[in-house]
Amino acid sequence: MNTEIEQHVWGMTPEGEAVILYTWRNGNGCEVQVCNLGAAMVSVKCPDRDGNVADVILGYRDFASYYNDPACSGKSVGRVANRIAGGHVRVDGVDYNLETNNGPNHLHGGSHGFGTKLWEGRIETNRVVFALVSEDGDSGYPGELSVEAAYDLDDDNNICITYVAQSSKLTPVNLTNHTYWNLAGESSGDILSHELRLNCSHVLEMNDVQIPTGRLLDVKGTPMDFTSFRRLGDGIASEFNHIRDFRGYDHYFVLDGWQRNILAEIGELRHAASGRKVTVLSSQPGAMVYTGNWLAGGCPVTKSGGRYADYAGVAIECQNYPDAVNHDNFPSSLLAPGETYCQKIVFRLGVE
Repeated sequence: MNTEIEQHVWGMTPEGEAVILYTWRNGNGCEVQVCNLGAAMVSVKCPDRDGNVADVILGYRDFASYYNDPACSGKSVGRVANRIAGGHVRVDGVDYNLETNNGPNHLHGGSHGFGTKLWEGRIETNRVVFALVSEDGDSGYPGELSVEAAYDLDDDNNICITYVAQSSKLTPVNLTNHTYWNLAGESSGDILSHELRLNCSHVLEMNDVQIPTGRLLDVKGTPMDFTSFRRLGDGIASEFNHIRDFRGYDHYFVLDGWQRNILAEIGELRHAASGRKVTVLSSQPGAMVYTGNWLAGGCPVTKSGGRYADYAGVAIECQNYPDAVNHDNFPSSLLAPGETYCQKIVFRLGVE
């Protein structure tokens, strides 16, 4: 693919730094826009089975709204995505107390996490690379962390995101992309009629404040059984594993047969009326599925000029287990000096 990536200034921060929007298109009618604020994906336009093009991810009408975005829409979140119980981590025998910005828990790196920061952007041939240096002690974490987030789009409608990080000290790292999908179009209403299939026969058991207990539950015969296609709306009021308490799905699904550093298919989201689908692949051991249970009220004005209601989009966040730093039986989230963190996520767009 030799399509030139366009870039233009979306706006200026109060400090006079440029917020840059990068746009590229492929030969199949797909257009992707990313932004250096939060290393975020802000627009994905693709055709349905009849050739009608729509923007299929949630987002806002101006760059300033991405600063005041409790939903983390489209952003690269970290230093540790998801929740850490009590905001407490113990690394190398030292206790670190992080901000508790989600009830009793630390969420997505805190209120000044990576999704709130202006990254440095550059174009490398057909990819956009964002870079960030998180200083030692940033949001309470140990070690200076150097991070890159690279976005690629190819002619097969694969959007590939690669996260790379290195640290000066032993530190927990868990990076993910927090895009919300609505394959009918971002202003079309809820995603409860979307169907999801996951290559995940187990889910983490959660406590009442959305922290894993450490146990894995078999999904067979439960409202969390997405081993074959299932409508998101069908089980959203179930009491199983706190679905109703969380107002919908906000749970971590464990990938079957995961092998470290191997790209594998997590699952597929599809929308029958439009024919659009997105297949999700990742090197991570599973994914958090969040059905946008709290989008109403807190989100800025959308790119279509309205306000998102609850369930306006679904996020499939490929990442390590939540609170992994506090569970010895979970895959380790610790990155040591001299090691390289490298994880990949692929969103493959298509129609059927």
